[in-house]
Amino acid sequence: MAKSENKKVPSEDDIIKGKVYDYKRVLVGVDDSPDAQLAYQYAVKQAKEDKSELVIVSILEEQDVNVFTALSKEMLDQQRKTIQERLDKYRRVAENSGVKSVKTLIAEGDPGETIVKQVIPQVDPDLVIVGSLSRQGVAKYFGSQAAYVAKYSPVSVLVVR
Repeated sequence: MAKSENKKVPSEDDIIKGKVYDYKRVLVGVDDSPDAQLAYQYAVKQAKEDKSELVIVSILEEQDVNVFTALSKEMLDQQRKTIQERLDKYRRVAENSGVKSVKTLIAEGDPGETIVKQVIPQVDPDLVIVGSLSRQGVAKYFGSQAAYVAKYSPVSVLVVR
């Protein structure tokens, strides 16, 4: 099979000398779990290193919205406000760490599916960084949100442990 002449393949020297690719936009999913905090730290470091835009997303999970919350606009608005306040803190820390462009986003639904089907198409990142929470008991056999994102994402995914 002949090599395509239109496609430039990096030489071994190019690969060994340093980075082949800088990310332009990094997406990170955050919540209050320790693994998501670690993913956030990786994302800030990567965005700063590449001088890329950092987009921080938090998902208002369907299971966190009970019937009473769903029926009460005020309660749902309060949950969104709490998430936005948390995202604003993440944004400030990233900016104070040297990331030049930081955006935040709140989405609603199942985290893995929402990130893949709604957030990634909207944000158009080059890299998605998510934490991998170790599950225990029966739940570990059903997979995780990180596994879903890694499997179905159309862009590269870094899963942090």
